[in-house]
Amino acid sequence: MNKDLIEGLAWGGSIVALAIGATLAHKFGYVEADTVHRVIFGSIGLMVAGFGNRIPKAFVASAQARRAKRVAGWSMVLSGLVYAGLWVFAPMPVATWGGFGAILAGIAVTMGYCLSLRSKARAA
Repeated sequence: MNKDLIEGLAWGGSIVALAIGATLAHKFGYVEADTVHRVIFGSIGLMVAGFGNRIPKAFVASAQARRAKRVAGWSMVLSGLVYAGLWVFAPMPVATWGGFGAILAGIAVTMGYCLSLRSKARAA
């Protein structure tokens, strides 16, 4: 089996296990419902940051592709950390919309940079 697939399944399985554990802790009265949401969504933000960290490490032959992967990695790491931080510390409505905006901003930065590299390549 592919190493990337196994790591992705491990991340997914750990988040599901965390969600089940947090739900059981809420059911038995150890934590509140807000805490369950914050733990689960915060872990999703850390997963985004973890996958963003892995993006530039995959080999590609083109120098432009390497630059694009570095920008994509940085933008996803930063947006994942902002997402996780908002879910840990911010009020719920701010965490919801701010986290959504952080992930969209990371995607937009990546797309914008890739499109700018493409236009520079066409001009040259």
